[in-house]
Amino acid sequence: MGAVKTKRMPRAVREQQMLDAAVQTFGQRGYMAASMDEIAELAGVSKPLVYLYLNSKEDLFTACIRREAQALVQAVRAGVRSDLPADRQLWEGLGAFFTHTAQNPDGWAVLHLQARTREPFAAEVTAMREEIVAFVTQLIVVAAREAHRDPDLAEREVAGLAEALVGAAESLAAWANATPGTTARQAAATLMNFAWAGLGNLMEGRPWTPPPSEN
Repeated sequence: MGAVKTKRMPRAVREQQMLDAAVQTFGQRGYMAASMDEIAELAGVSKPLVYLYLNSKEDLFTACIRREAQALVQAVRAGVRSDLPADRQLWEGLGAFFTHTAQNPDGWAVLHLQARTREPFAAEVTAMREEIVAFVTQLIVVAAREAHRDPDLAEREVAGLAEALVGAAESLAAWANATPGTTARQAAATLMNFAWAGLGNLMEGRPWTPPPSEN
């Protein structure tokens, strides 16, 4: 009796299956603990085929980072409509961010917990983060122009605000994914309430100022 022939799968589809299995394994077990054997088994392929397609564990992890980073950036950009008021744009962007990280907890764990603390992988995450910070910076600039109060808000101040907002979103996403019952909408509303009150005051020309130095 002859061997049963399986339907040949396109390389791109097979590679995505491997990446899916790798993201799940790396996200749940961590980079060091994850093995190529379990990734291959989860993907339903042989370990030599994983090596053939993706060369090494390091290259496989890098491919996972790039795919998950690109998906997150695309989700955030797609979630923002440019015809909305500035506060709604920020709200929609935060909603898209938290929805994506909630729906892809293993991918977010790869980006936020595994990759950012290890070289050379940290550079891949930094590039993604810089793109999101630049996007948020532009949203704040648009808000300043809309307010007609401070269209020339200092570039350094805007960049600092965007950096703080993205950092808060990252921490909150990690907390939300680890806290049962917390929805993406609740996480977005929490950060919006925290951030927009301050941003709104800034745009209206009512920034908080530190007390005079005693020195």
